[in-house]
Amino acid sequence: MTGDPVPRYIVWSTDQIDLADPFQRQWYIRQVLLHGRASDIQALNLNEVARLLDDLHLPTHLDRLWRTFLETKGYA
Repeated sequence: MTGDPVPRYIVWSTDQIDLADPFQRQWYIRQVLLHGRASDIQALNLNEVARLLDDLHLPTHLDRLWRTFLETKGYA
């Protein structure tokens, strides 16, 4: 996963991201939840999203949406 190219609509500050680095991975997941398309979100591991949700500091309306969705689907 090191040096994976990322879509510009998700990450515009760099051409590559090291998804093996926990800090960069968490930051990338937040970016996907904020700016990603359905196909980007589908590629996420929802167990990982549920585990990280408290640390992602999403805007209130998105945090509430994701908490409700994850709880409904049994991830939280």
